[in-house]
Amino acid sequence: MYPLKLLPAFKDYIWGGTKLKTDFNKFSNLDKVAESWELSCHKDGESIISNGDFKGMSLSKYIEQNGREILGENCKKFDDFPILIKLIDAKDNLSVQVHPDNEYALKVEGEYGKTEMWYIVDCEEDASLIYGFKEKISKEEFLERIKNNTLLDVVNSVPVKKGDVFFIEAGTLHAIGKGILIAEIQQNSNTTYRVYDYGRLGNDGKPRALHVEKAAEVTNLFPANPHPAGEKIDCGGHEESLLASCDYFTVKSIEVKTIAKFDADKKSFHSILVLDGYVKLNYDGKEMKISKGDSIFIPAGMGEYSIVGACKFILTTV
Repeated sequence: MYPLKLLPAFKDYIWGGTKLKTDFNKFSNLDKVAESWELSCHKDGESIISNGDFKGMSLSKYIEQNGREILGENCKKFDDFPILIKLIDAKDNLSVQVHPDNEYALKVEGEYGKTEMWYIVDCEEDASLIYGFKEKISKEEFLERIKNNTLLDVVNSVPVKKGDVFFIEAGTLHAIGKGILIAEIQQNSNTTYRVYDYGRLGNDGKPRALHVEKAAEVTNLFPANPHPAGEKIDCGGHEESLLASCDYFTVKSIEVKTIAKFDADKKSFHSILVLDGYVKLNYDGKEMKISKGDSIFIPAGMGEYSIVGACKFILTTV
């Protein structure tokens, strides 16, 4: 067992920018990189291992070859790899959208639903996003406002700043606004229902598809409940705060001053997404250099490891 450095899958959606290439050291021939799927076993874009004996192998193939034990005991309740982690660069507004819950998604789409969380990595000064509704509305009003293009009058627009956290339970209407770069930790699903897209045309010159009927079946038509990040805890050589915890993932923000020590026990794998810094990851008498933009998968049961040097990263477990 050793820490796996992962290469992401890239998506060039029309609203994307170039910050993932210029600021986060992502190498892609795409003109714009809207998303980098940093930890993924999804069929629509898999992570590829870039170091060690398994270099060039997809993460899902690695798990298949080495056994699901490397995911940890907490993952036994899931049929598939449970989560997907992305960096998202919104140069323009994303569509207003919603994701179904497990029951609906499995019945209609053949995959699990999507509960997710956002961590605001960076944003422009006047950036905002959509998070639920200002007040409760009826299904009839929801459909009518989509039809007559007045939906934005009733959604909850929230100004954002670096470090903000949003927990987006399945069924919550939402949209990332322009000028925001986020880290997204979500269920392993790619099912999205658009309800409003600013009248934009896709790469084929046609309006992008909306999914109004399905969205009306799954959208919670009331204000979303905010879930602020936990207070920072001083752990000596580092500080950490809980960003979100649910049935699918637990996410912490880690700021290392000198050194931070962790234990990848048999309960869960560890995912590290480096947001800033150039440091060493020490394990089993060896070391690996990691830096801003790197995504590291640490198998469950690998044991103790440490991060040495000043950096900031997101740590995700199940």
